[in-house]
Parts: sequence; C-alpha cells; structure tokens
Amino acid sequence: MKKIFVLLFLMSSLNCFAQQVEKFNLGFEHHKEGNTLSDGWVKWGDYIFSIDSMAFSGMKSGKIASTDAENPFGYIAYRIPAHYSGDTIKLEGYMKVKDVENGFAGLMLRIDGNGNTLALDNMQNQQVMGTKDWQKYSVSLAYPEDAEYMYVAGILVGKGEAWFDGFEVTIDGNDIQTLELPRAITDHEFDNGSLIEFGELTSDQIESLDLLGRVWGFLKYHHPQIAKGNYNWDYELFRFLPKYLEVNSANEKTRLLVDWIDTLGNLDECATCGDSVKNKFISPDFKWIEKQPEDLKNALLAVYASRGQEGNFFVKINSNNGRPDFKNENAYSAMAYPDQGFRLLSLFRYWNMINYFFPSKYLMDKEWDHALEEFIPVFLNAENELEYELAALEMIEYIQDSHAFLGGAADKIYQWKGQKFPPVKVDFVGSKLVVSGYYHAGFKEKTGLQLGDMITEVNGESIEQLIKNRSSYYPASNLPVKYKSMSMDLLRSNSSEISITYLTKDLKEQTETIELYAYENLDMYPERNLETFKVLKDSIGYFTVENIKEEDISQFKNYLKETRGLIIDLRKYPALNVASKLGSYFVSSSTPFVKFSIGMVENPGVFYLTDDITLSGESGAYKGKVIVLVNEMTQSRGEYLALALRAGENTTILGSTTAGADGEVSAILLPGGLMTQISGVGIYYPDGGETQRIGIVPDIVVTPTIEGISEQRDELLEKAIELLAKD
Repeated sequence: MKKIFVLLFLMSSLNCFAQQVEKFNLGFEHHKEGNTLSDGWVKWGDYIFSIDSMAFSGMKSGKIASTDAENPFGYIAYRIPAHYSGDTIKLEGYMKVKDVENGFAGLMLRIDGNGNTLALDNMQNQQVMGTKDWQKYSVSLAYPEDAEYMYVAGILVGKGEAWFDGFEVTIDGNDIQTLELPRAITDHEFDNGSLIEFGELTSDQIESLDLLGRVWGFLKYHHPQIAKGNYNWDYELFRFLPKYLEVNSANEKTRLLVDWIDTLGNLDECATCGDSVKNKFISPDFKWIEKQPEDLKNALLAVYASRGQEGNFFVKINSNNGRPDFKNENAYSAMAYPDQGFRLLSLFRYWNMINYFFPSKYLMDKEWDHALEEFIPVFLNAENELEYELAALEMIEYIQDSHAFLGGAADKIYQWKGQKFPPVKVDFVGSKLVVSGYYHAGFKEKTGLQLGDMITEVNGESIEQLIKNRSSYYPASNLPVKYKSMSMDLLRSNSSEISITYLTKDLKEQTETIELYAYENLDMYPERNLETFKVLKDSIGYFTVENIKEEDISQFKNYLKETRGLIIDLRKYPALNVASKLGSYFVSSSTPFVKFSIGMVENPGVFYLTDDITLSGESGAYKGKVIVLVNEMTQSRGEYLALALRAGENTTILGSTTAGADGEVSAILLPGGLMTQISGVGIYYPDGGETQRIGIVPDIVVTPTIEGISEQRDELLEKAIELLAKD
C-alpha cells in the first residue's frame, strides 16, 4: 500500500486561492461540466470515479465503484497547503457504502512534509464493509510541526461502491474554511501579468536593478514579516518597480528603498540572533550593504539584527538531510513566455537562492556577486520563449553543478537541440569525439561508421567550434561531465539527416550523410544489468550497484567469502543508497568518512560543518584488496558510496575523476513553469577536503582509449583485474 500512497499524491501544486478567506470544495458541489470529479479533486486507481446525485447534503457527492481489475483500489483526494498551526487535525465526513467486501471503505487524512508522509490514517482498522446508509465518520491526527500539505480522501479497497460527502477539516476545533490564510497565498493581483515594461536598458538602470535584486532577496530571507508569509513577495516587487523605475537619481532610489523597508512593519531586535554558530564554515557576504548610503545601510542592518527566527515561508532546511527546501514558490506555469517583470523576478529569485543557500557558491570559477548585473540585460532582452529558456540555462550553467539542468516546461530547449537523434553512440576521448557504439546492430552497416572513428565536423562546423558555441548551455561541475553531456547533442538536429566528417582508425578523412531518428525509434537505454555479483578468474569478485537490492547487502558477507580480491563498479548509478552498510564491511572499527556543510534559515548565507559521519566497522572486515571503478558517470549517490569505500583499509580508486556533484538535491521552480536543481548540501572528507566540482579523484588514473573502444574492451575493468591478479 505504501507505493499506492506515494503515487497518489505526486501531483502538481495548487497555485490559485481566492482573495477572501479560502473556501475549499470539500462538499463536491463545485463541478465543471465534462470533468469526472468536482473541482480540485483527483482520482487514482482502477475503479470507476464519478459525481453522483445521491448526496447526503446539497446536490452532489463523490462516488467510487469497483471493477474487475486485479488488486483493485480507488481514491478520490483533495490537497490543501498546510499553512496552519495547531496540535490536532481532524477530518469528518459522511460515507455511504454498498456491498463492500474483501477490503474496506473509509476517509483518509494524510499529512506530508520534508518529502515524507508525517502522519496518516485511512480507517482501515475500522473495517467499514457491507451495506450501510449515510453515516458520519472521522479520523484525527496530531498536527506535525513540519506539515507542508494535508490530503483528505475517500478510499475504497476491494469490491463494492462508496459515496462520500460533506468533508470538514478542523484544526484544534476550528474549521479551516474560516481560518485566515497568509497574504502570500491570497494576493492574486498580478496573476495575469506584471504590467512591467522596460525600454532600452542603460548602464545606470542595470546597476540600480542589481541593487534592487539584492535588497529584494535580502528582505525575502531576513525580514520577519515576509518570513511569516504576510506578503506575496513576488507581487510586492511588481508594486514597487514602477515607482523605482520612474526616478532617476541614486538618492531618490535610495529613499524609495528605505521607505519600502519602513512600510513592512516594526522590527524588534532579535535576542537570539547571535553570530556564534558552532563549526561555522561560510559567512554571508554583505560587502554590498557596507557600500550603500548610510540610511539604506542602517535600514538593512536593522532588518538583519531583527531577522526572523521562527522559520521562513519560502525556505526551510530539511530535517532529514540538511538540504534547503524552497517552498511556496509559484512556477507560473501558465506563462510559457513570461513578461519582462516575471523574467526579472525569475533572475532575482534564482540569484538569491544561490546567494544564500547554495553551499558551493565559493567554488565557482566566476564570482556569483557579478552574475546578477551580468544577467539582467540577458533576461530582460529575451525576445521569445526560447531566448528566455536559454537565458535561464546559461544562468544555471554559471554555478557549475552537475546536478543542475533545465527541465519542467523547457520544451523550446529540446527543440533547439534537435528532435532527431543519431543512430550511433559517441563519447569524448580527451577532446576527440569518437564513435563508441550503435543503438541497433543494423546501424553499423547503414552508417558505415566503425567503432573508434573520430568525428571532426558536423554539417561543415568543427567539433571544437560547436563546443565553444554551446558550452555555456551545459551545466556541469567539471569538463569531463560537460563533454559527456554535450556528446550526444552535437549530432542532434531537426532535419532527418546530417553530414559528418570523420577520421578512420588509419587517419583517412571521410564524409558521410547519416540518417537521424526519433528518440522512440532508438534503443538508447539498454536493459539494466540484473546480476549484482559474480566471480571472475582467480577468485576475483565483481560487484555492481546498478541494480543492487536490500537482500544483496544482507548476503554480502557470503559473497566476500568466495573471493580473494574484489572489484566494485560505480560507473552506473546505484539503485539504493548503501554507503554506510556497504562501507562498513571494509573497516574493522568505527571510521569517519564524510562531513556535511548545511545552511541556516535563521541566518541565511551561513553554513556550518557537521561532525564526522562514521562507518560502524566489522570485526571480521574484508581483508582482500578492493578496487573501486569510477568515471564521470559516477555522480551523487555513486560518489557518496565511493567516499565510504575509500575509507576502507585496502581500497584503491581506479578510473577518472567523478561528476563532482554529491549532496542532497534541492529543486527550484522559476516563472514559465521551469524547474532546475542544485546540490543542496556540501560534501567533504573528514579532513575538510572538498568533493564538489573536484569529484572523487582516483588513486590510479585509467581512461578509455580510442584503440580500446574500437576493440570493445573495458579498459578500466581489465586494469583492475590485472592489479588484483598480481597481488
């Protein structure tokens, strides 16, 4: 059942709320013609869902009826943002059932937060079955402090029919229909556009907008009234901008900013805002505040001295893993090409998220402090949807994080890259683009390309020039990952064929026209390797984590007994996070292997280092030599596992530098329905050595060669076997 619950509620956010106190459609009465269910309700399962006139009160009820499907179940559910506080939450509702058997019917109340289910009751223990007329039922839960969403649902498992009506949710006895929601939710003045237009940008305007973006973001994450959700801070930007753009002198702009801060409410100096943070690792950079005129500087420092200490409406630190969770951010998905005001908002939002909550900001090649001013004209001058998406992607590439990408509604980028794909797999060997495989055996003869052929031009343009032109649109922590990301796209096109020039193995130059194919017509992702463990020659064990299961971990000791040396292959993404469990088999006592840097909502821009995370160790730790295979495809969970294995007493890392993107992932929503993400937690060796961007540096460097590719050899595996055979 757990999977069912997870699947049921992977739905998009509810973005629109009424201006007045919110009225949720818990009685099923509001129903758009042609829809299966009432407004706001969603369905899941194999049953028949409908709106029925057999209601307890009013005119409509929600109905679930079973079918002959195997393992049948059905839910109708409604999601409510949990912008409330209290001790107890209660769901009451009326239910009518007919011929329910081999299961149960019930009301369900579920509370989610931190990406997990925090509390749940679906009345399964009450075993409502058979045929019963309308009756009132209820479920109650302790209201979790970390609640982000609450879900109310009607549920039917097994055979029969069930009707639901008159749902009511109360918190500490107060109906949520009467509880006031934060203005950050109920303010809808600019839902249809910002009404902001810029003329030709001058250098002075760009400079003043740079300052505004800093002030806007500083207030968003520091001012206690904004932290409480008392302002829709996106829309406050649009209210302030026209006045700010009208004035020309720096003094007038400063006065407007100071007055703006004054209107946000009284400030009480925070008694608990001391700067004594244990293991403080990074401090915020407020040099820009020190450069401001005295009255603006003092106003900002007063906010800092009074900064909110009871959470923030827009961000929280996930208590499970330490990453920042950016919450209550509207993606404005209806705006495929946002207007200039919303594009500026997109830049301001992202820049400040990175500025205050990206743990690796200090590792960028270019200073993030300059990025805001650099991208203001890029975002404002984007003339269409594609240019806006490219602007966003270029900004995302700036942070040099292999976890970053541009997704969501970024469909124009996909078209820009090309919707047709080559039938051959290509990879970079150094800076050379080499044919490394085929997506179908028949393509070898059809294309005339051989393994190891080096492609030098595509449609007359050199590979070097293509890389130069596109490099700023491929986010990556390091160059090998950037090259890996670009390799396939360099041969994509919206045409049905491309011309390529290449060098054969004997360095003869040839030109071919090859046909391109739709993605679905190519077998681009072969089946996963289902064999986790095998014994190679000379009692050398080979272990891959690509499809690792819990039972493989419990049987690991038995695997190890069969071997005198072990190869662990991390070149495919691990199916499970097994770092602590697996790593403990290779140390004989408690051994530190990693520490984290984590941000702070109560002091944005500050990051502290955790204590060392340790492997528990085994009294009968493995005595054989262990070689761990890594390359640029070893990322995140794979890198974390490599860290744990590196702590082993007889471990050697072999291969090439990994992706340099470890740490928990934080999602970011941007106007236009765009989505990206960052490595939200910094990952370090116990001695403080960095892994972000650097990756897990191998003890022995081995990379594929053109000769090895042409002969279809796994040179990393060969080298590992050679070393263990000698041992």
